[in-house]
Amino acid sequence: MTVQTTIVETAPAKINLALHVRRRRGDGYHDIETLFAFARHGDTVSVTPSNADRFTIVGPFAAGLTVDSPWADNLVTRAADAFVVAFGVGGRHAITLDKRLPIASGIGGGSADAAATLRALARLHGIAVDDAQLFAIAAALGADVPACLDGRTTLGTGKGDALVAIDGLPGTPLLLVNPGVAVSTAAIFETWDGRDRGGIADGALLARARAGRNDLETPALALAPAIAEVIALLDAVPGVLLSRMSGSGATCFALFEDHAACADAAATARTRGWWCLETALS
Repeated sequence: MTVQTTIVETAPAKINLALHVRRRRGDGYHDIETLFAFARHGDTVSVTPSNADRFTIVGPFAAGLTVDSPWADNLVTRAADAFVVAFGVGGRHAITLDKRLPIASGIGGGSADAAATLRALARLHGIAVDDAQLFAIAAALGADVPACLDGRTTLGTGKGDALVAIDGLPGTPLLLVNPGVAVSTAAIFETWDGRDRGGIADGALLARARAGRNDLETPALALAPAIAEVIALLDAVPGVLLSRMSGSGATCFALFEDHAACADAAATARTRGWWCLETALS
């Protein structure tokens, strides 16, 4: 009897410990400097060999994504199609995305899902997950996808896809909070004021992050004022090491001294009806 293989990959939430926007580029992107870090938890992607390509979305945030055909257009299916072409693999795939992270929330959900799909397909077909072709596919899919494919704490420059690994803070308690607002990354970048406020300092990760900022926070607050309430709460809770909006929002994060402080902050945030994820840095 043939045993059917299913590969399951976590698509961990991405956070920007600092995000400095330096300039607009002629290709529609922006040159940035950012400190990428990753949570231990996020969405999951499952890939199984199949007689036909099928894409299914389940999970608490599945309703926010459109699936109007068995192989609906999504970063996941684009990643799978590009993988098949690049590596010339035969056969079809059934892919299930368990969507547990809010959509359009600044924590790399779609990019992380695409990256997890590439890792799962690589494992299924015996290809090294650090193969250069995988990173070429990732870069073509979106600016954050290479960082999500790499999955380590990195300094990202260029449009965010030039990556240098740096020492992280694994195990540090992390709380993600979203006020239930979806924001458009394109709209946030469009309203950035164009001012270069300088790059990210050298040093240890937490010190670099604390000395940094998120240049997209001001334009995000103009479009989604509820973010200010989340930031105010996280700034004020006991035991917080660093709090900030991630990416283009609306999700904000806080790093904590210990898990008890993280749990207390999560309980407070939930009284506001906000989405929370208690996790830790990977």
